[in-house]
Amino acid sequence: MDSFVVYYVGANFVCVIVFGILLFFNHFNIDRQEKQIKFDRALVAFILYFLTDSLWAEIIGGVLPKTPFTMVSIVFLIYLLMAAITYTWLEYVMAVEQVPHRGRPINRFAVAFPFLVATIALILNYLAAPHTLINEELDNLPLYNVYLVTVPAVYMAAILFYSIRKAMTEEDPNDRNRDFFIGFFPLITLLGGFIQMTLYPYIPIYCFLGMILMLVFYIQSIQHQVSLDPLTGLNNRGQLKRYISQRSNLHPEGRLTVVVMMDINDFKGINDTYGHAEGDRALILIADAIRRVMSRHSIPSFLGRYGGDEFIVILHPQSSEETGQLLAEIHTEIEKSCRDDGVPYVLSLGSGYDELTGEGDSFQHCIQRADEKLYQSKAHRRSA
Repeated sequence: MDSFVVYYVGANFVCVIVFGILLFFNHFNIDRQEKQIKFDRALVAFILYFLTDSLWAEIIGGVLPKTPFTMVSIVFLIYLLMAAITYTWLEYVMAVEQVPHRGRPINRFAVAFPFLVATIALILNYLAAPHTLINEELDNLPLYNVYLVTVPAVYMAAILFYSIRKAMTEEDPNDRNRDFFIGFFPLITLLGGFIQMTLYPYIPIYCFLGMILMLVFYIQSIQHQVSLDPLTGLNNRGQLKRYISQRSNLHPEGRLTVVVMMDINDFKGINDTYGHAEGDRALILIADAIRRVMSRHSIPSFLGRYGGDEFIVILHPQSSEETGQLLAEIHTEIEKSCRDDGVPYVLSLGSGYDELTGEGDSFQHCIQRADEKLYQSKAHRRSA
């Protein structure tokens, strides 16, 4: 067997194994969301493409017969799977960016329309004038390459549109970087495929580049899942422990450390009266309000969901007055969000905070003092 075939097919099978492992672990995730299902479909499209690309290498290398049937079949499959990769990634991006009405049949048809039109055109082109796609030596002609890149280019433009539009509205730098990454991912992989197709056809650049980028993206996604609360997008308890384990985070030079504990007033009443879905909506509204207020200030901070309807904010202001001003701004922002969203109940926060003092103080003692002040304020509110 030609050494090129061994190397090329071997590289593709390494990619298939890696993507298969990712698919396996994703498939048995107990909390599979829409975006994870879409991501798995992109993995399947990649796996099928690498398998088909291996067959192409075996035909070119003489392991399988090079006939009009085998060549037409393989190049058509490659076209379908290249389009499928960008199509499934577009669906994934739309799920991540929460594009409205993406599940409606008319919108799903609109997404599939470029692929359907190009596929019908390719079939008719082959039936009417096959010599414009493949020459007598059964090599691809430039017109075939036009078909190969047209549909991915259309989907890639849509991916960039959705991801960049969302990135421009993000207040969290991490979310903004994520949006840019998922938007430019297909552009980078297609660029690698173009280089392979035009300059180095016998080096599996597309395979290696796709595998590296998907691994990077998967690792980032796992880090995102283990450090953030899935409902609100704020840091979770695990991330809080990691944050406070760093001494420099709790004792920044020239700044105070203030622990703020907050919870939703009468949250049980919201759940009992309006249902748990509305309770989740209230939690998201509160988290978004806190995030928006903090993004307007340059005060270093840590935002987290402590559990249930409790939130924790660790502030590092230069003066104690800043804490009270920020809390007042958060309460105002919540009132505005309730009006804008038209929630059918009064949504407000109880809060208590305390300052982490010298070396003899601990974060646990500080959080206990903040908790006590929180319950004192709630008791005062009930009596009033």
